[in-house]
Amino acid sequence: MDRLGIIAGWGELPFLIARGARKAGVLYIAAVGFEGHTDPKLAECVDELSWIGVGQLNKLISIFQKANAAHAVMAGKLRHTIIFSNIKFDLRMVALVARLKNRKADTILRAIAEEIEKEGIAMIDSTLFLKDAMPVKGLLTKTVPPRNLTEDVDFGKEIAREIARLDIGQTVVVKDKAVLAVEAFEGTDETILRGGKIARSGAVVVKVARPNQDMRFDVPVIGVDTIKVLKEGKIACLAVEAGHTIILDKEKVLKDADAAKIAIVAV
Repeated sequence: MDRLGIIAGWGELPFLIARGARKAGVLYIAAVGFEGHTDPKLAECVDELSWIGVGQLNKLISIFQKANAAHAVMAGKLRHTIIFSNIKFDLRMVALVARLKNRKADTILRAIAEEIEKEGIAMIDSTLFLKDAMPVKGLLTKTVPPRNLTEDVDFGKEIAREIARLDIGQTVVVKDKAVLAVEAFEGTDETILRGGKIARSGAVVVKVARPNQDMRFDVPVIGVDTIKVLKEGKIACLAVEAGHTIILDKEKVLKDADAAKIAIVAV
């Protein structure tokens, strides 16, 4: 793979993928950023960074075609609530939205990927350059969860998998085998804080991938900011799915978790 297109959302993930692609021998990287979402510093890690509005699908495809990028990857997220904001879609995006059977995240992302691939640009696995950032099963922190929290992890895992299967969200907050918060459009951080407020302390957060997760997009991600939110919510344990979760800046994440006495396990 000589030339790669990156569809860059917010956060650190676009940077990690760009660096990983360079390390893997990709010679030219053309990134597309979204105004108000993508970090402009990404320009330092790629050969070109073009800016578009969220609804400009045709322009996105055109940029990759001009860069002769035969492969592209989705990196980082746009907040799902953006579909309810006052954004201007180009005609191609208008037609795509009109064909959607619903507005679930997976439905929208799959439709966009299919539209891009119609133009001969293959959408690739978003974790292709990030294998080192994906945990294997087991305890990740030095902090060990007590038995009652381990039972809550097992309980919450099944609930999280079910809401993920329904494409509602990927995260739940539980305590004493009671569901305190379920993720929807508000996102993981708000779900954690909402559940933590109810629990007051000692809750467990479980974040999983969808069944048959399409690794091209919307793979679960945690990072340093996640630990800050867990600390604010007085969460005692975070469980993520082994082999299907990206941990940004893994060493610091685990160090910060241990400092806050938060256990992290991959299940």
